[in-house]
Amino acid sequence: MASQPLTPSEIQAKVRQFVAEDPEKGWDKAWQAKTTPWDFGETQPALRELIESDAVKLPTSGTALVPGCGRGYDAIYLASKLDHFVLGVDISDTAINAANELLGSNPALSERVKFAIDDFFNDDLSVGGQKTVDLVYDYTFFVAIPPQRRPEWGKRMAALVKPGGYLITLVFPIDPPQDYGPPWFVRPEHYEEVLGMGWEKVHDRVPENSAKTHVNRERMIVWRKL
Repeated sequence: MASQPLTPSEIQAKVRQFVAEDPEKGWDKAWQAKTTPWDFGETQPALRELIESDAVKLPTSGTALVPGCGRGYDAIYLASKLDHFVLGVDISDTAINAANELLGSNPALSERVKFAIDDFFNDDLSVGGQKTVDLVYDYTFFVAIPPQRRPEWGKRMAALVKPGGYLITLVFPIDPPQDYGPPWFVRPEHYEEVLGMGWEKVHDRVPENSAKTHVNRERMIVWRKL
């Protein structure tokens, strides 16, 4: 008799188990087990809406970083729309292998997108040979790290983004509070608390276009570095 597919809550429980057992290698175990509820199968609709509506005058050239890039849909999309050199990083070998496979089906972008097994918190991380970037896109990375590391995330963003550069945050999941993760309990103000001074919020709205599982659970916020 065929086994029944896991429910969303059971999938989340499996991810929590993998990461609890090993905070770093657990993510690769989740990818190997194909237990990846954050993988929508394509670029997030909310990101497409932001870019294609031209709601924010983002730089049309430069460098961009996508931490926790997973299979790389968003990194490839950003390179195709904004003409940036984009680096996607993830600590999972399996995710990066999948991202490179996807990039292989987009040969026209092979010179402008790179995927690497690396840690966002690594001070030696560089994008196109540079330590600072014009754009960072964070979707489910912020909520995947333990809350006690969020101030570290804020300091790292301040160091990474150039003055005049942008930080795109797709805030998800906005659910009832919980004291376990990942993903962890998150609210838009949690980003503000750790980013601190030196940023201007230039866009903040609930997307009109969301994945079915994201409806009424996400918010798109864009910050400009002063």
